[in-house]
Amino acid sequence: MLVDEPGFRVRAAFLEHRTPCLAFAVEEKAHVNIWKNRLDEMGLPVGAWIRDLKDAVLNGASDEAPIRAWWNEGGERKERVLALAELRAQALRLVPGEKLCYVTDAAFSEQNVQGIVGLARQADLLFIESVFLHEDADQARLKCHLTARQAGEIARAAGARVVAPFHFSPRYAEREAELRAELERAFRGDLDGQEDGSEDLKKSYSGLP
Repeated sequence: MLVDEPGFRVRAAFLEHRTPCLAFAVEEKAHVNIWKNRLDEMGLPVGAWIRDLKDAVLNGASDEAPIRAWWNEGGERKERVLALAELRAQALRLVPGEKLCYVTDAAFSEQNVQGIVGLARQADLLFIESVFLHEDADQARLKCHLTARQAGEIARAAGARVVAPFHFSPRYAEREAELRAELERAFRGDLDGQEDGSEDLKKSYSGLP
């Protein structure tokens, strides 16, 4: 754990790339949705005071907590104080937060796979390196990088909702679409009759919760 604030946390995992590297996950603990049309009905313009409202909700303020709404209208400062309960009931909704994960510079190994899958579990968006095509897996192993297929399999094992490949080798300057397609096939589990995952990958994540 690197950062643990009321609204979000940042975690990291050590990965091996001939030297230790870090992968990161940024997680909202919750997300406050504000309905502007409901505020309009209450005669409350949006403004800087919304930040204080969100902070109060995320910090667990009581329903009786006073929220000061203020704005400028016709050159005159306006202000109203409302109980958090009223705003909570009429104009906001607390929903689960999102999780973003960023992974690059990682060899394909049991330890790295475990670290990535654990960190990226149920990520809403996983950015993950896809440096080589799987036909060049030997080169990927030599350079301590992932192939697009390995990246897709890891994302699938982590249960990521969306996966975004990046960090493509310059050797594929005109073949980026192939890298993206290979990752997508592995992410969907559609490997055209190939074995679904290498033995290293299956060994790495099969016992994880």
